[in-house]
Amino acid sequence: MGGAVSLVGEVIAIGDELVSGQRLDTNSRWISAELGVLGIPVTFHTTVADTLEAGIDAFRIACMRADVVIATGGLGPTADDLTRDVLAVVSGAPLEESPEALAIIESRFARRGVAMPASNRHQAAFPRGSRIIPNPHGTAPGIDVDVVLDGRSSRVFALPGVPAEMRVMWEHTVGPALVALRPGGGTIVQRRIKCFGAGESAIEARLPDLIRRGREPMVGITAHEATITLRIAAAGADEAACRAAIAGTESTIRACLGELVYGVEDDEVEDAAIDAVLGAGATLAVGEIATEGRVAALLAQAQGRRGHAVSGFIGGVVHPPGPDGMTADSLAADARRRFGAALAVGIGAARPGPEAREVVDIVLVGAASTRRCEHVLGGGPLLAASRAAKTAVDLVRREAAQASGMRP
Repeated sequence: MGGAVSLVGEVIAIGDELVSGQRLDTNSRWISAELGVLGIPVTFHTTVADTLEAGIDAFRIACMRADVVIATGGLGPTADDLTRDVLAVVSGAPLEESPEALAIIESRFARRGVAMPASNRHQAAFPRGSRIIPNPHGTAPGIDVDVVLDGRSSRVFALPGVPAEMRVMWEHTVGPALVALRPGGGTIVQRRIKCFGAGESAIEARLPDLIRRGREPMVGITAHEATITLRIAAAGADEAACRAAIAGTESTIRACLGELVYGVEDDEVEDAAIDAVLGAGATLAVGEIATEGRVAALLAQAQGRRGHAVSGFIGGVVHPPGPDGMTADSLAADARRRFGAALAVGIGAARPGPEAREVVDIVLVGAASTRRCEHVLGGGPLLAASRAAKTAVDLVRREAAQASGMRP
């Protein structure tokens, strides 16, 4: 795929909070990884302030050197959301109100039972001849517009800065549009392999030559809250040829990573844990301190996704940190006894660990065995608790999978 594709991409992140350093730009990294999976190398990242002049300069330069320009930010209803105005100038097409977009925006406010502010009407304005990128989860539709400067044509996709909205719009609209842009046609099929239990660099080190640029099928790697996603993308004459090419690479990934692989596509580690508990014919309870109910919440959400008849996770207790001296062992034993569960996981309070780091003890207790791990907290308060919760869930996943004979 890499050798056949001649498109070059550029990513633009828009926002005063980004150029000032007040907020970290995670969108550009994610978009670059997605473009790489599609075989479109990114040669520049540009971060630009919320001014008309800066935006015009950034887009003009990008369109002169890239075939595909992906931008995030500046599509809101406030006075400093200027991406629409910038694109009108750069494309030489005046803004026109889209009745279709306006109706969608108005309906979102109507469903909330509130009147649409007049400022939101500007979100329905698009450069003449551009295409609407639907936003299923927000009021800011995206813009897909062709820009021709000095005889050079670029395709510009402008998306909201909210990561959750941007990623859905990419999946539903932008990604398929980019596949259609590929020279020579053909088909691209992607498959996501989900992993947990090792960092991004450690996983990459265990995959010899798989993440090399230009390899076919191409393999990209991304990390989010300690979950690692490996994206395999294959190009071929049709879907069957692509899936055949993917199968060999997926087999290699599974052989190299073993039980680090917990699922595919939209699977979360808690989904795999619930499946493993059910596969073992067991029930599960939780007692937690440091994770403040996050483990129980993850398991309950996964159980809900599996349907109301599922009953692997049967209850949890959140204990406040304090002088009562409850350890991970006693938390697990108390939860198991309280709910009559076959398995129980206990997550203790944070305590001092090596090199001035804090650690959390995690214990999984069954009828005939006890498994434990020491989790080092890191990544800031919220992320640290989330990672600890996923580590506890993953311990359940691995042990229950072994007990049931399921492949992790």
